[in-house]
Amino acid sequence: MKKKIIRVTTVPQSLGGLLKGQLQFMSQYFEVLGVSSKGENDELAHVSEREGIPTYAIEMTRQITPLKDLKAVWHLYHLFKKEKPFIVHSHTPKAGTLSMIAAKLAGVPHRLHTIAGLPLVEATGFKRTVLNTVEKVTYACATKIYPNSFGLVEIILENKFTSNKKLKVIANGSSNGIDTSFFDPTRYSDEAEVLKFRTDLNIPKHDFVFVYAGRLVTDKGINELIGAFNKLCTHYDGLKLLLVGTYEHELDPLRPETLDIINHNKHIISTGWVNDVRPYYALANALTFPSYREGFPNVVMQAAAMQLPCIVTNINGCNEIVKHHESGIIIPIKDELALYNAMDYVLTHNEDSKRMGLTARAHIVSNFERKKVWEALLMEYNSLSES
Repeated sequence: MKKKIIRVTTVPQSLGGLLKGQLQFMSQYFEVLGVSSKGENDELAHVSEREGIPTYAIEMTRQITPLKDLKAVWHLYHLFKKEKPFIVHSHTPKAGTLSMIAAKLAGVPHRLHTIAGLPLVEATGFKRTVLNTVEKVTYACATKIYPNSFGLVEIILENKFTSNKKLKVIANGSSNGIDTSFFDPTRYSDEAEVLKFRTDLNIPKHDFVFVYAGRLVTDKGINELIGAFNKLCTHYDGLKLLLVGTYEHELDPLRPETLDIINHNKHIISTGWVNDVRPYYALANALTFPSYREGFPNVVMQAAAMQLPCIVTNINGCNEIVKHHESGIIIPIKDELALYNAMDYVLTHNEDSKRMGLTARAHIVSNFERKKVWEALLMEYNSLSES
């Protein structure tokens, strides 16, 4: 009889996207139940269908909502008492806190939480104190913590959130690895197809294209990116910047002057949300990802797998995927001039940029292939079942 694992995320987009394919893989070896909020248009049911596992909806919010949070803990506790899982494994901050508390109260023997970034890194004052406390509570209730990058281990220990014995990085990092057969530039080797896509976006054939994918927020370094690109446009012709993602005006707004440049610089193209980022990587020449904080960014792995040189900040995750001047360029955070210089370099050193792109894909294939991450996590689960 298979042992039961309950995997928990705050929203179904994380359960089905962050862990895409992993739940189905694990269901070969364990009885897997997925738990998250129901989501819009019953997205949780779609996750169940795609992954081939049962799911259960418990409403959780991404904000601090004490009454709703207590209600969620209560529902999680009753679910865990009923299902009696061998393992509860959570992802995303809110799901981690609520499910680790509930799992401890319910007596679940193995309570695992994956850390994929720490929002508190950029917080200050009272907010930072609250977030620190929440983090410590989560770790205290868990039996194992899986930071998804080695840099996160250092941050966790520096802040004394838990002891080193509770921490482990699975494989080489990342929560789910990367499907390098899906993110493969040879799928877009038809020049006519790529040219048509460029034409649809009104990008001339020979324009040099920088691409950014992700949320368009301050924490992702978008203010610096827009400033650097706007300056670059005053020195070079034939440039484009693709912004692939959506704004979060209420949670983390951009500066008004940044929005003004985005709206008026004809060389900046905002696509909004897209279901498939690969065509945008395929037509681009380089990734720009000047984030302030990350766990282990999927965007950088995806772009590197698509053979793009990546300009990233010197933060955990990013500096574990990219090797400076081998597979991309690493710059300090919040440094618009350094970002400008890095963009100028990849623009004016074509052969070196292509070399870095080739090296980037080889590094991803060798170290972060999705199946390797799954198999390493399966080995970890099995080691728990033997203890």
